[in-house]
Amino acid sequence: MTEEPPFSLEKSELSEKSVYSLKAKFSRPRAVFFVTLLFFIFYFVFLRIPNQFPAGAIISVEEGLTLSQVSELLEEKSVVNSAMFFTLFFKFFTGGEKVISGDYFFNSPRTVFSIANRLTKGNYGLKAVKAIIPEGTSIAEMGLTLEKLFPEFNRERFLSLASEEEGYLFPDTYLFPSNVKEEQVVSDLRKNFDKKISTISGDVIRFGKNLKDVITMASLLEEEARTTDTRRKISGILWKRLEAGMPLQVDATFLYINGKNTFQLTTEDLSIDSPYNTYKYRGLPPGPITNPGLDSILAAINPVETPYFFYLSDSEGVMHYAETHEGHVANRIRYLQK
Repeated sequence: MTEEPPFSLEKSELSEKSVYSLKAKFSRPRAVFFVTLLFFIFYFVFLRIPNQFPAGAIISVEEGLTLSQVSELLEEKSVVNSAMFFTLFFKFFTGGEKVISGDYFFNSPRTVFSIANRLTKGNYGLKAVKAIIPEGTSIAEMGLTLEKLFPEFNRERFLSLASEEEGYLFPDTYLFPSNVKEEQVVSDLRKNFDKKISTISGDVIRFGKNLKDVITMASLLEEEARTTDTRRKISGILWKRLEAGMPLQVDATFLYINGKNTFQLTTEDLSIDSPYNTYKYRGLPPGPITNPGLDSILAAINPVETPYFFYLSDSEGVMHYAETHEGHVANRIRYLQK
């Protein structure tokens, strides 16, 4: 019986090792390829920020929503690509399912890591926005201004809520959160008005006119003049015309009626059948035409007595007064009909 040479086994072992090594060399690139492919699929399907990410929008997470419902909301709003993945990721990333409700503002696209972190901590991303409401702004003008400042602001709803508040929404500079609701704007402006009026309530009472008439007069003065002295003079003229039973004939009310100023009015405009037409109807208009500032309100209750019954403003804003209608007509020819 012959024995196998001792080197034959070593040769066999070497051959197996060589084959294994060769297979490993060929399979490693393939493994790297598949891992890389899986990563890209995972990224583009789940981790990638959606193309339609609603940058600049506010996403409202209502109280009581489950994690799955929140994930579905985020997918629906294009904040995440997959509700199912986000739910799994959120649980793994945070170790739970608790989502803090509220309004979340996304000023720019965010990754799923950032979104999960904010939902866990209640980081709403809301910053105060400065809203400047000039004196003499109507609620219609306010609505346009606020609509531009706040992405979710509903102008029509604001106008509906503020329809009975014309004149009583105080013009000022306000700081509102970027998700401010229409009710809050109306409430804050009205509270500011009440606060300002409380400082001069004694003067209003002593003047002897009700607050509605004072604010209505102030809204006319706000549009008719630009300086305290002129406002007080016109205040004296208009109150005197009312006492004499004369029509006010205030051009500024046409801004409220049809949007025209003094230099755009026609004879036909003056005959428009509107209770705000102070050429056609005597007395004050039914209510304020804008929201006056404190200076105009003070001018309304501190009129300056003059011999004049008429006034007009020329194209450069200079006031010209007259004691008689004839003098007023002469001023119109001289300063307006050029």
